[in-house]
Amino acid sequence: MTRRSALVLAAVATSTAVCMSILAGWQRGGWITERLVWVAVGIVLVAGAHLLPALCRSTPLLIRGAGTLLWMASMATACYGHATFFLLAQQHAGGLRAASVFAPPISPRRSLTIVMDERAKVVGQLATLRTRRCVHDCTLLDGRRATLTARIDALDAEAAEVRRAQAEADRVMGQRDSAMTDPVTTGLATVTGMTALHLELVAGLGFALVLECLACLLWWIALPPDGWLATVKNDHDASGEVVVAPPESLATVTEPETEVTKLAREIEAGLARPTVADIRRHLRCSQAKAAVLRRQLVQSKP
Repeated sequence: MTRRSALVLAAVATSTAVCMSILAGWQRGGWITERLVWVAVGIVLVAGAHLLPALCRSTPLLIRGAGTLLWMASMATACYGHATFFLLAQQHAGGLRAASVFAPPISPRRSLTIVMDERAKVVGQLATLRTRRCVHDCTLLDGRRATLTARIDALDAEAAEVRRAQAEADRVMGQRDSAMTDPVTTGLATVTGMTALHLELVAGLGFALVLECLACLLWWIALPPDGWLATVKNDHDASGEVVVAPPESLATVTEPETEVTKLAREIEAGLARPTVADIRRHLRCSQAKAAVLRRQLVQSKP
């Protein structure tokens, strides 16, 4: 029962790893042929990483050594592919979270650079007017000065509005940048001092390594050293549905039983006595046949 449960879990783990390799390979390629090749390579590497330890443990030492090297290479490449899947999945999830951040429509009429440039011109004009001295009528000059001062105030208000719009845009951009990273990853990055990108890479490799090692161990438990045939034979023997007997026992069972051996077994069981009269009565045969069987029975005894 333990081996059967391990087989089910191993199949689930391998199927999960294969699905991850398919998705990662599909996103790596550009053309459809490139994507199909990437998918095939990922499936082969995952299958090799999971099954090589269980398949090579009953082989000679030289094959086990080569299988160990290939297994290590398969594990490294499979973990790399799984890490690619985790990072791409995190990017897609971050994009969806960032798209959900509300951004109010703020669009100033002019940029801050244009507004401040115009303000500088108006300030220069006002400074020029202030240097002038009126001799007779100062009303026109004072009015011009007041107009320029009001223009400066209006430009200051417009510049403040542009700054608020820029601050709001920066706030929304910061929220979107924060949403791009998983909250747990952000917290761990703060605690450990690592960047979020490095932490996501380490986490992806860790998840991939745990999955690969778990699948390898489950296949090691599920597959006996003799392979699949031994598994099927043991399961059938345990359930009582199919019993495979060795060749010696098959020869013994299929050998035809003679009348003398059957009579000897029945005499040993107490169904008859080893006399001619009792044999004749038990088998309901003639006197001559009973005598012949009695003689053969005596000759067969050691």
